[in-house]
Amino acid sequence: MPKMKTKSSAKKRFKVTGTGKIKRKHAFKSHILTKKSKKRKLALTHSTLVHANDEANIKQQLRLK
Repeated sequence: MPKMKTKSSAKKRFKVTGTGKIKRKHAFKSHILTKKSKKRKLALTHSTLVHANDEANIKQQLRLK
C-alpha cells in the first residue's frame, strides 16, 4: 500500500508547534486594507492557534494521526 499524501493546501496553511498544537494565520489581511483600522490590521498580522474543535480535522489532513 502506498504512503498517504498530505493535503497540499493544509501543509501550506498550518504548522505544528513543539507541543503538538497547530498554528494558523488570520484571514482578511490580503487586500481592501484601507477601510480597516490600524489596530485591526496589526491584530490580524499575528498568528494564532487552531480551535480545538477543528484540530482533529486538520491533523487528519496533515496525516498526523
